[in-house]
Amino acid sequence: MSQTKRANGAAPNSRHGGQAEAVHYPAAESTGFLVRAANRAFQRALEERITLRGVTPGQWYFLRVLWEQDGLNQRELSGLVGMTEPTTVVALNSMEKAKLIRRQRSTLDKRKVHIFLTQKGKRLRGVMLPLAREVNEIARQGVSAEDTAAMRRALTQMIDNLEAGKGRDRT
Repeated sequence: MSQTKRANGAAPNSRHGGQAEAVHYPAAESTGFLVRAANRAFQRALEERITLRGVTPGQWYFLRVLWEQDGLNQRELSGLVGMTEPTTVVALNSMEKAKLIRRQRSTLDKRKVHIFLTQKGKRLRGVMLPLAREVNEIARQGVSAEDTAAMRRALTQMIDNLEAGKGRDRT
């Protein structure tokens, strides 16, 4: 059986004897694989820094959003962080215990609980954001400003493309 490859390096997706031919798609050519590897490297570098200051990775994402939009309700916060509501509740419980946030029931809709940073939570912004900036600066070493801007545009477009295509089966 011949392994005729397409111009892009992938073997045809035909069947021979009930077996699919192997498809060649190295991980280094997969944008998703590389983005995940980069994300994991960013996560590890940031986690090393923030945990030394008493903030867990789970708390970090919520703080990051609340520093920009304090007073969101739990559902809004879950959506912006990209976590399920039960996961959000667990994180918020730990943040409340650490005195980083306080919860306040809405006066307009008693079903909604709004999340506000405490003074301690607000003060962490000045400590934590420089750590995030440091990680980004380390990651960008040897990468031009033009390439960084192009990467941001490309990643933003990819996110938009994937969000627009949610739930579509393209097979």
